[in-house]
Amino acid sequence: MAAEFVVASANYSRQSPGAFIVSHVRRYPLLIVFLLIGAITNAALAGILFYYFGNIYDGILAYQAGEITRSAVMLIIVDSVWWVIFSQVIRAVLQFCRNFSAEIYGQRIERDVRDELYSNLLGKSMDFHARQPIGEIMARVTNDVRELNLLMNPGVNLIVGSGMFLLMPLFFTPLISWQLTITPLAFALAYSWAQQHYLESLQPVAQEVRRSFGEMNGTLAEVLEGLEIVKGAAQEPREIARFNRQIEAVRQQYVRQGDVEAVYLPLFMFGLSLVIGLAHSLYLANLNLISNGDVVRFMGYLSLFGFPVFVSQTAFSQLASGFASARRILNTINTETKLDQNISGRDEPLTGALELENVTFRYNLDGKPTVNKVSFRVEPGQTVAIVGQTGSGKSTLTKLINRTYDVSEGRVLLDGVDVRDWNLASLRSQISIIEQDIFLFSRTIAENIAFGRENATQAEIEHAAKMAQAHDFILEFPEGYQTVIGQRGVTLSGGQRQRLAIARAFLTDPKILILDDSTSAIDSATEDRIQKAIWAAAQGRTTLLVTHRLSQIRWADHIIVIKNGEVVAQGKHDDLLESSQAYRRIFARYESRETAAEGEVR
Repeated sequence: MAAEFVVASANYSRQSPGAFIVSHVRRYPLLIVFLLIGAITNAALAGILFYYFGNIYDGILAYQAGEITRSAVMLIIVDSVWWVIFSQVIRAVLQFCRNFSAEIYGQRIERDVRDELYSNLLGKSMDFHARQPIGEIMARVTNDVRELNLLMNPGVNLIVGSGMFLLMPLFFTPLISWQLTITPLAFALAYSWAQQHYLESLQPVAQEVRRSFGEMNGTLAEVLEGLEIVKGAAQEPREIARFNRQIEAVRQQYVRQGDVEAVYLPLFMFGLSLVIGLAHSLYLANLNLISNGDVVRFMGYLSLFGFPVFVSQTAFSQLASGFASARRILNTINTETKLDQNISGRDEPLTGALELENVTFRYNLDGKPTVNKVSFRVEPGQTVAIVGQTGSGKSTLTKLINRTYDVSEGRVLLDGVDVRDWNLASLRSQISIIEQDIFLFSRTIAENIAFGRENATQAEIEHAAKMAQAHDFILEFPEGYQTVIGQRGVTLSGGQRQRLAIARAFLTDPKILILDDSTSAIDSATEDRIQKAIWAAAQGRTTLLVTHRLSQIRWADHIIVIKNGEVVAQGKHDDLLESSQAYRRIFARYESRETAAEGEVR
């Protein structure tokens, strides 16, 4: 499977949900042994109880008939009670081992699958993530993975345990009379058929439950992400009503699942088997083919069927939910991405030479090109401004350089080598992109600045902050560089967020620096200071400026004009003013906008 980034080789099967679950179960064979030993001994020692109960009953009847003495019947009772206590103590210890193993199993599988899914999601291309609702992905990483834990414990734990209780009557009954095996054998066969039918009916419903829950989670995440817009437009009642509809859809699916669970035939079959078994055993006792104690033993053995009947309704429901969740997780893992890590690709320091050859890019394979047959060349150390109207494809163009997206046609060359032939990690570590929409993590300011260089010293972090004109405002916080900022940097102003992003770029010291309208939220006074820092940082590296700032446009060595995804003009500022009508219109609009902004400041 293609992947942008892979932590470690996956050691699990991706063929089917069942194979996926089994491949995880096989990772811990010792826990399987403990679980099986606990399940087998639990059922066997439960069956031994009724053997001794039968002995006690036969002894009491023999004493009442005068066939044995009081001391003899007391000896039988004491001996039986002793073995009952001894067997149940052993049973309790082994049960603890079984339940402990099942819980460890569930927790480890949840941990492993969540790690694998998280690594896999990091490996997906932006093309994948752009089409996936965040809430839906979060539902799979959290709730669906948790369902795999519950599938093992209590799900598989109870199914394996109850399966042993289903077999024990078939093992113990022939020791009494082969004729009595008819009822437990018939029940076991009918039970197996009923459970298969139950699972077949339950699985599609469980799948719909997981799907509807994912959609509800997606709606919740979307609204929380855009909460400021919801409040600003006073749309709280509308969004509450919309979410209530999602909740109702989830409720209806759970009700459907409840309807399937309510029609549970084994409950009826169990009661019927007890009646038939009692009648059959009494008939044989009346013929003196078995003793009265054997009737007690046999009915005790039949009662063992009660455990699988009563727990399997919940256990198989959990099994169906677990399989549905495994299918959803596997669908995510198996989704092919368009980019690969290319570990064996070119891994050398960049000089910064950039060339685009007839580059075309479409977000949809059959859609209109966002970038269409674009060609230009940038020499190492050169500063190039890319200008154009909103939606003309400027930002998309820059994302093709570090392979956030791959070109649909043509080639992007770095140092004369197609970017697809570079080692992806090496390529991206030498390119820094600062966008208008800055993302900051809920971590300290120092950690955000050093995100691209984990081993950066405090002195290096502060130096980068000073270059980005961020050092002074950072020191105004009580905790300074150790201040924890809110998610996406919501506790900072737009200008502060962008200066931190610029500081992060300075610290990584990239050979190619891309500034995608990165100073749009910075006032003119701050921009003057940052402009000097950017100018210093641009020395010796290739710099692309997607900007509407006239000062940056004039400053560029070369200007490329984009319109409707195509290059309509390129050259220097003065030459373009004379030769390009498109550039004159863009420049005039930018100039009037900046004049108005400066007037407001005054």
